[in-house]
Amino acid sequence: MTAKPPVLCLFSPVESWYSETGVREQNELTAGDIERADFMNRWKGVFSRCAVTCVFLWPALTGAGGSAAQTVESPARYLEANYTREEYEIPMRDGAHLFTVVFSPKDTSAPYPILLERTPYGAGAFEGEYYRGTVGPSMPLIREGYIIVRQEIRGTYGSEGSFSYLTPHVAGRRGEKDVDESTDTYDTIEWLLANVPNHNGRVGMWGIGYSGFCAAAGMIDAHPALKAVSPQGPVTDYWFDSVHSCGAFKLSHTLQFVTNYGESAPGLPARDQMLFVNIGKDSYGFLLNLGSLSYVDRLYLQGRRPFWGDCVAHPNYDEFWRSRNILPHLSHTAPAVMTVGGWFDDQNPYGSVACYRAIEEKNPGVFNILVMGPWEHAGWFGQYESKDGLGNVSFGSNTAAFYQENIELTFFEYFLKDRGRRALPEAFVFETGTNLWRAFDHWPPQEAQSEKLYFHADGRLSFDPPAGSASEWDEFVSDPANPVPVVNRTATWLPPEFIVEDQRFLMGRPDILVYETDVLDRDVTVAGPVAASLWVSTSRQDADWVVKLIDVFPPEGDEQYPNRLVLRSYQMPVRHGIIRGRFRNSASKPQPFVPSQPAEVTVELRDVSHTFRKGHRIMVHVQSSWFPFIDRNPQKYVDNIFQAGNEDFVEATHRVYRSGEKASHVEMMVLTGGAK
Repeated sequence: MTAKPPVLCLFSPVESWYSETGVREQNELTAGDIERADFMNRWKGVFSRCAVTCVFLWPALTGAGGSAAQTVESPARYLEANYTREEYEIPMRDGAHLFTVVFSPKDTSAPYPILLERTPYGAGAFEGEYYRGTVGPSMPLIREGYIIVRQEIRGTYGSEGSFSYLTPHVAGRRGEKDVDESTDTYDTIEWLLANVPNHNGRVGMWGIGYSGFCAAAGMIDAHPALKAVSPQGPVTDYWFDSVHSCGAFKLSHTLQFVTNYGESAPGLPARDQMLFVNIGKDSYGFLLNLGSLSYVDRLYLQGRRPFWGDCVAHPNYDEFWRSRNILPHLSHTAPAVMTVGGWFDDQNPYGSVACYRAIEEKNPGVFNILVMGPWEHAGWFGQYESKDGLGNVSFGSNTAAFYQENIELTFFEYFLKDRGRRALPEAFVFETGTNLWRAFDHWPPQEAQSEKLYFHADGRLSFDPPAGSASEWDEFVSDPANPVPVVNRTATWLPPEFIVEDQRFLMGRPDILVYETDVLDRDVTVAGPVAASLWVSTSRQDADWVVKLIDVFPPEGDEQYPNRLVLRSYQMPVRHGIIRGRFRNSASKPQPFVPSQPAEVTVELRDVSHTFRKGHRIMVHVQSSWFPFIDRNPQKYVDNIFQAGNEDFVEATHRVYRSGEKASHVEMMVLTGGAK
């Protein structure tokens, strides 16, 4: 069997091991540093659930945590008391065996459906003498009784075969050796039906992030017994979403992924460990001082992380990335699909709505619904008894519990057990701003109307187009040596709440253009896709374009948030988007800007459901860096930014035009309010 190292995830008790180390010279490793990293390497299986976002069970393992932790029902204890655990090595059609763990209810008075998760993050829900937590989507489902199956995909942990990031789907006729996540899912279900007792003949499937990709891929040409599937925050197209965002490289997230999870065995080499340790102290400072991305591999990874090498070798949207896009293949799916996502998922903001839309287009007649809540990546999962917001922003109730008990449970109970009613709407979305769940029979809502917010002189933002045809613009200087930071503090990686962080810490920076409406005299409700159409130019040959849509709270605060800090004048990001300018016309054929020549750039801010309330303002930021969430653009055009030298990073003057035929604006779908 091929053994793969498990995934290490960061939480505050863990971070303290790294914060003592600090950022040293790249080649200076001390025995203490390596000892700390080795300690974490040995323990990372205990702390793992997924590549970035996890449920941390330190109180359950140590007995710490106080009275609040003691009053919460322990998923581990419930599993131990009510389920039996079996391990299997399930054969695939090409002879490979996949390690699989099956939890079956001890009560055999009735048959149960099978609920399958296929994952690269390890199926062993048992570490030493401890259950590591819930093994299904939620405790409500576990309590209702399901045969819960977790399988390690090819080449990970105890499963045979070769691991491939987002295994390309094999379309058309398949031979015995033509295997992918779809065929492995089919073979797994076939084996489970024949070998696991006391099932009712129906199978459901779910997964989050990469496991969400496995769920989406697994329902293609679905097994007849696969009746209901829920891809959740799924990875669908790495280049447009998880690793890149329209060509801009997600530096912090990708480094966290490749240093946590990869092919190095039996342990991480010391330099790989130290890259993780140093970034864990101050991701902004360390990565900025590191310089060009070429130093990541030269000083630390040294060819030992194949996926980093893939990123370097494929900076453009070529066949490597195109073959890993699952969206074109989502045909002949399971008869019921519920795609779930979070409005504030900074890892996979594109995948959920894109998956829903692809299934809707390619599978007429399939029960296909979309659920979007006010969550970070995986914020709807696991034990969230006290979770009612993100960072300083409250959502007024425990939205994860509502989802688990009233949406997810309803979906699987109906399609796998014939319980309840098929009562879920086409789109069940949480509307931030008003903190309400909204039901629609179409997404985006058919009654929503397209409206444009135009940039004006003196930083004004208005639904009225600018007057006159003379060319007018605003400009700023972008310096790669001083990129716009993501958060207002030294951060160990990026905390999930950065996505709603108060933007006032950026006030006064000369490299951000700010546009703001007057105080709203009515509510403005936005529901559907948001995009910025910018007319821009640069004094160099390349630039990134970042656009943020921001809700500015009134000076006296807002009654919607009574249990949070008094959010007076808070600037809450509602949506953001970025594009690497070289890809403005083609993702596969980058094109430099002609210096000082205006060009049109479209920045997708994705979908949203939000009400800008009366008394608030709408604000838009335009900037050209967002570090270290996104890597720095040198601004001097080079064929491959991963191989740029430090001398290629140069200042540039960028212009945004706002008049006549070059009237830059943000376009959005408005349900109420908008232009009069």
